[in-house]
Amino acid sequence: MTIPPIKRFWKLLKQYQGEIRQIYIYALFIGIVNLTLPLGIQAIINFLQTGTFTSTWVILVGFVLLGIAITGILQVLQLRVVENIQQDLFARSAIEFAYRIPKISFLQLDKVHAPELANRFFDTLTLQKGLPKILIDFSLAVFQITFGLVLLSIYSPYFIILGFALAFILWVIFRITGPRGLSTSLKESKYKYLLAHWLEEIARVNRTFKISSKKKFHINKTDNLIGLYLISREKHFKVLLSQFKLFIAFKIIVAAGLLLLGGYLVFQEQMNLGQFVAAEIIIILIINSVEKLLRTIDTIYDVLTALDKIGHVTDLKLDEHGGMATINTEGGLSLKAQEIVFGFPDEKRKIIDELSLEIAANEKVVLSGKSGSGKSVLLQVLAGIHQVEDGELYIDEVPFSNYNREQIHETFGISLPINQIFEGTFKENILLGREIPDKEISEIIKLLNLGEYLAHQPKGINSFVDSGGRRLPRSIIQKLHIARILIGKPQLLLMEDPLHFIEAEEKKNIIDYIMNDQRNWTVLVVSDFYYWKEKCDRIIELNKN
Repeated sequence: MTIPPIKRFWKLLKQYQGEIRQIYIYALFIGIVNLTLPLGIQAIINFLQTGTFTSTWVILVGFVLLGIAITGILQVLQLRVVENIQQDLFARSAIEFAYRIPKISFLQLDKVHAPELANRFFDTLTLQKGLPKILIDFSLAVFQITFGLVLLSIYSPYFIILGFALAFILWVIFRITGPRGLSTSLKESKYKYLLAHWLEEIARVNRTFKISSKKKFHINKTDNLIGLYLISREKHFKVLLSQFKLFIAFKIIVAAGLLLLGGYLVFQEQMNLGQFVAAEIIIILIINSVEKLLRTIDTIYDVLTALDKIGHVTDLKLDEHGGMATINTEGGLSLKAQEIVFGFPDEKRKIIDELSLEIAANEKVVLSGKSGSGKSVLLQVLAGIHQVEDGELYIDEVPFSNYNREQIHETFGISLPINQIFEGTFKENILLGREIPDKEISEIIKLLNLGEYLAHQPKGINSFVDSGGRRLPRSIIQKLHIARILIGKPQLLLMEDPLHFIEAEEKKNIIDYIMNDQRNWTVLVVSDFYYWKEKCDRIIELNKN
């Protein structure tokens, strides 16, 4: 269920209740101090009218200056609290994205482009910039308008009636135009992300568009997306423009109502000149506060839209961790599939339909079959990447769902054709944060014949690797994948064409190592290379039926 942006906003503020309470306390005192200044000025003017210079006049001037100083100090304290919120918000959002993205259910990710989700992190910066305006400017403006009208009501009860009328007009403006402004802001943001995603696609397949640049397909599509974005932005701007016009009219009504009422009270001798000057200062403060509200509206839309976009990531369903059963840490794992069924939600045909198979512990098995028979999907199901719709999977005779998924993956060695090299060093790509003795690392590097290649790198195994191994030979990328799974001493190896780009002799040496009967692990591999079949214990033939 989609959560409305307003609810997301209140949920965000709830996380920082203590800090926001401090901000509002400071804003409350700032509003009170600001409104004592007109009273001080009123008293000063009354003394000036007497024509005598007294020490009381000096004290009143000092009182006004002290009020200005206190207001400044409280504003600095507000900024400190807001900065703490901004820093915490940034760190919290970054950790949440890093935690959630790898754990999002693959069926959820199948509907979206995962890197595009990461773009939504930049809306955290929008939150960082927008929250101070809402928490400080907006709240201070509301307090000043409220206290200003309360203070004016002391001079005359007519100001109370005027205050309620102005508050009602303000509520009507927000009630009528607010939802439409939020809707157009969300639509504008949608096209902004579509455009950013398309620019990423151009960068990802830049060679394709470089070769066929004469057709200008990428330019035309970019132009179409820009057009859709500008149309939606123009609609949002028209809403803002209508709100600005209404607020200008509201400001004129405020100024006219307060000035005319104040002037009338002076002529009726219900207010003296000093009170009128003080009232005028309060009126100016109220008008300035209304202008602050006006400038904050667009920021409010931006913040609500940012929360909606970030929420699109945080709302995606995560993998279920399952039960508390533990895996036997010695020897290979047995696998059993009992009439399992799996298919993607948007496809009518089931890729795996009532499939049953058994693989004994430490058994070395090759999974064979024609293209489209479901070999790749079966590996991903057995790896726990996808969940079966029906039937049951067993590991060591215990249902898969009874295990904690994170603990299962620690005992698995999974190698799929997807390039999983990230930006970092060779060592980081192999170890993935695990603490492994250098001796064991050296043994794996020697087995995979990686030593000669690493020796020509500037810093050896600590040399830097581009994202996706952009400048690495494909054989080296595959060796890094194999090194990554072997270094962890897995109990179950699930691999699809893991050595496809490696030279035949090297390939045979690695296969000999993996398929050796002395290795205490279970192997299930998908590959057409003949040597796998020669070294395996059994071949399982998969067909479309």
